[in-house]
Amino acid sequence: DIIIIRKNINLIIRILMKKKIIIVGAGISGLSAGVYAVRSGFDAEIIEQHFTFGGFSTSWKRKGYYFEGGMHWLTGSSPKVPLNRVWKETGALQENNPVENRDPFYTLIDGEKKLRFWRDLNRFKTELLEFAPEDKKNIKKLCSDIKAFRHVNMPMRDVKGLKTKHPCKLTISQVLAMLPAGLRYFRLKNTSYLDYIGKFKNETVRHLLLSIVGHRYNALSFIYTMSSIATGDSGFPLGGSIRMAQNMLDTFLSLGGKITYSTKVEKIITEKFIDKNKIEKQKVVAIKTDKGEIKCDSVIVTQDTRVAIDNLFEEKIETDWAPRMRKNVTGSENVFVALGVKADLSHYPYSMVFPLKEKIEFAENEFSELRIYNYAKYSGFAPEGGTSLTCILLAPYYDYWKKAKLDGTYKEKKDALAQKFIEAVSKFIPEVTKESVEVYDVATPLTYERYCSAYQGSWMSIWKPRTSRFHYPQTIKNLEGVYFAGQRIMIPGGLPIAVYTGRRAVQLVCRDNDVEFV
Repeated sequence: DIIIIRKNINLIIRILMKKKIIIVGAGISGLSAGVYAVRSGFDAEIIEQHFTFGGFSTSWKRKGYYFEGGMHWLTGSSPKVPLNRVWKETGALQENNPVENRDPFYTLIDGEKKLRFWRDLNRFKTELLEFAPEDKKNIKKLCSDIKAFRHVNMPMRDVKGLKTKHPCKLTISQVLAMLPAGLRYFRLKNTSYLDYIGKFKNETVRHLLLSIVGHRYNALSFIYTMSSIATGDSGFPLGGSIRMAQNMLDTFLSLGGKITYSTKVEKIITEKFIDKNKIEKQKVVAIKTDKGEIKCDSVIVTQDTRVAIDNLFEEKIETDWAPRMRKNVTGSENVFVALGVKADLSHYPYSMVFPLKEKIEFAENEFSELRIYNYAKYSGFAPEGGTSLTCILLAPYYDYWKKAKLDGTYKEKKDALAQKFIEAVSKFIPEVTKESVEVYDVATPLTYERYCSAYQGSWMSIWKPRTSRFHYPQTIKNLEGVYFAGQRIMIPGGLPIAVYTGRRAVQLVCRDNDVEFV
């Protein structure tokens, strides 16, 4: 009996001694941080301003149609790449969402002409050469560049000084395998995506290749993406972004984590102290929400870092890296257009590229091709006999939509864009008509700003030509207990950076508290 009592007392002491971590935001980064925090023995609570989880990794329903708004492919979906380990550890990839490697990845349709981006690089090369023999030199160079990056993956490394039973290390063999890419790195980094594709003589080939990443990126971003697809990564987990985020949330809650919705974190509260070296510092003691204060030992901020350093503290953060972030971040803004069509479009490919004879001009931007995602073959995405279609239009939009909101024309301009879009798509998919479209939805940068507190409504950062690949620290000098994670920490952002920096933030907490990372 005495032994049992002692064990229970020790258990109670361990529970009472648990460090409290508040995680701001329930997106992929916040869920990642939550899973690793509770696994490592912390008392972790996620505070989410929205009524649901997922952040940018989300989807929604309109009149029975389900619109996948958060993911079209997943970097790290292949078991052969290091990042896959993190998706498995966080519970994102499980038996309930097997990965589909669709092939062809994109199909360009121009009347009777079709041009496909196959995952098999040799097959892709052969089809390009047959389609555009005049571009033989450029095609061979493109495929050579893609092949050179086949062993380049996002490296998984642990924080220095970390205690962990399962370390992640970059091996010498991995470094050697990436050497061929290193020889091309600077050329591609300093070349714009548009200039790289502009060398192709065949207009149809240009249309297909220009549908891969946003036009403002460098050529390196394009080649890396193409290589990832061609080597068997970048698959689509069935169930989409919501299934993946739900898996992560279920994992977090099953480990003892807690989540609070519809609660906005307004400020991070700190207090001054003198450390053992007699240096004046600050440390976090609590967070202030719109519903009251919550005491804590650490805070992991997964809200957009660019916004957080200006708004979440009593004074704007001016640590060494903050001015650089304010200066360097160029957001990848988009308008997301979705249609619910009363027609079975399962005979069309999943991902289609349509070259426009007449450009769509809208919001002070022009579009020469449309990249359409077709969910007709996926159950649950539409009522019987219907199809959900989505499209992302990438361009610098924020100021345009902000002005429209202020002058009262916001809804009118969203409706006008939807009608232009329907008219353009109908020329390629005759089943899409004003009569057959039962519902449409348009999300602008202001939508992402409102729901996710994103900087200018952007969900990634653009890696522009002739700029370095930035990686910001996830801590603030002389401020203890505050850590940052999320897609803004590293270029280019997106799901891989979100899940990785959530993991790394917890590693920093573990190191600073002399706790073993699990």
